[in-house]
Amino acid sequence: MKFRIFSTFGCVFLLADCSAGDEKKTAMETSSETPAEPAGKVVKTDAEWRKILTAEQYRILREAGTERANGEVYKEFKHQGEGSYHCAGCDALLFSSREKFDSGCGWPSFYDPAKAQNVRTRKDISLGAVRVEVICAKCDGHLGHVFEGEGFSTPTGKRYCINGGGLKFVPANQNTAAAPPK
Repeated sequence: MKFRIFSTFGCVFLLADCSAGDEKKTAMETSSETPAEPAGKVVKTDAEWRKILTAEQYRILREAGTERANGEVYKEFKHQGEGSYHCAGCDALLFSSREKFDSGCGWPSFYDPAKAQNVRTRKDISLGAVRVEVICAKCDGHLGHVFEGEGFSTPTGKRYCINGGGLKFVPANQNTAAAPPK
């Protein structure tokens, strides 16, 4: 009887210890890409988001939609010069033109976020595949996905594949304080 109690307790302890190790590992694995929450978290009701976003921006940012590849927004992106890319929902700085590159995928691509504390990642298991979703850390808006090891010769080896409709471009010579979100 004592052995049965001890072995049951031992199994429970081992299982608890293993799961705690997995939680620690997961937290450590994501900590480099998931910095602390930025100051000024933006929280709005569904109705408030619908008032400030276009239908397409709402579909992308709030419903995790994906715009059509090689669309008009992507064509504009390819011709934009120096500047920064902000969240169309909350105006958080996300990417810079210094880190953009033409991956040939039909969506805006960056190899690194310009302001890492405004970009967060999380596991996405939708569509029957495991991917890494990219979201705005300030408003939790869906931006796209990040992929690694695709063979691009970028400093990080990553491709942040981002929906252009979720971004607002601010040219380098324009004051961002004077540019309210769409």
